[in-house]
Amino acid sequence: AIRDIRITFRPNPETGRPDTYLNGVNVENKIRTMGVSSKVSPISALDFVREAMVAQQQAMGKEKGIVMDGRDIGTTVFPDANENFVTATPEIRAQRRFDELKAKGQEGSFEEILENVKQRDYIDQHREVSPLRKADDALLLDNSNLSIEQQKEWLSEQFGKVVKE
Repeated sequence: AIRDIRITFRPNPETGRPDTYLNGVNVENKIRTMGVSSKVSPISALDFVREAMVAQQQAMGKEKGIVMDGRDIGTTVFPDANENFVTATPEIRAQRRFDELKAKGQEGSFEEILENVKQRDYIDQHREVSPLRKADDALLLDNSNLSIEQQKEWLSEQFGKVVKE
């Protein structure tokens, strides 16, 4: 049953990034495949799935100091949080996913990934439950042409503004 599903994150000492665990099993590489990616939007459009996942995300947020990304984080999961809406062109996001898969030794064609990105965007923007949209008070960051260092600088500036207020 969906109530028995627990998603957690643990630091990966090799990558320096958190890995995703499903009921204690590391699923980080599995969830990044095109097979999973093509199913994400249709499944996340189911109201009982969104309800369960939002509850888990909100529970994680109670710990404070968490950074989350997702298509309804600022509008549904944490509507009162200080947030940034980060986006990039579909082509840039597809290239990033292609490069990520390639670095992990996984197969995938750029064209297939680009089509998946566009389909997910459309489905997620038009779903009834928690559609993808920028929250009215969110700051927009289009990182299509920004380096990671430039993004960090922008985020640091925004953080500095919030702290002063």
